[in-house]
Order: sequence, then structure tokens, then C-alpha cells
Amino acid sequence: MATKLWAAMLVLFTTLLTSSAQILWKKGVATLSIVEPLAILANYYIIGGILLYVVGGILIIMAFRGGEVSVLYPIIATSYIWVSWLSVFFLNERMNIFKWFGVALIMFGIILIGYGSKDHLPGAI
Repeated sequence: MATKLWAAMLVLFTTLLTSSAQILWKKGVATLSIVEPLAILANYYIIGGILLYVVGGILIIMAFRGGEVSVLYPIIATSYIWVSWLSVFFLNERMNIFKWFGVALIMFGIILIGYGSKDHLPGAI
């Protein structure tokens, strides 16, 4: 079964949703107190992050119908890239050269996996 473009794009979109959820959780825990653990139920950032994860889970299930897991699942690694970017813009975190190099390696690895899934490559099984 060849992986369809819509499935890959849906997984990519899902990673943006779940990465945004991580940013919301980080913002949400800044207002939490250990003394009031049930305050998590009223924290809009935490609740928003949970909802994004639920939507992301549903979407990834749908995406898996459109392709091979060995092609689609590695796209989830783009979450590391999204979180890196989003944390710079929304959390004012800093990225050094080693982090950027790691992001570049992740991108390169995802490209290789996608290219390696082509059936027309010599030696493809």
C-alpha cells in the first residue's frame, strides 16, 4: 500500500496540534500549585492541551488508514521541531547551535525515511 499525501499531511498537522498542546501544558503548569492539585481541572491551558491531544489522536488514527505506519509514524518526529520553534516564540526559550543542529538532523532523517519508502528504489523490498 503506497502512502497517500493526504495521510502524511494529516500526520504533520497532528504533530503541530500535539506540539501546541505541550506549549499549553507548559504555560498551564506555571500557574499550578502543589497545594491545590485539583486546580488542574480549572486550568484552561491544561484543558486546552488535553483537548488538542484528543483531536490529534483521532486524526492520526484516520491518517493511518491512508498509508504505511513505517512511513507515517516517523513524521511524528517533527514534533521535536515544532516544540523547538513554538517554545522560542511563546515561551521565550533560547535555542543554541546544538539544538538547531539536532533539529536539522531530525529533518534530514525524516526526509531519508520518506525517500526510502519509494518503491522504485533499487533493492526495495
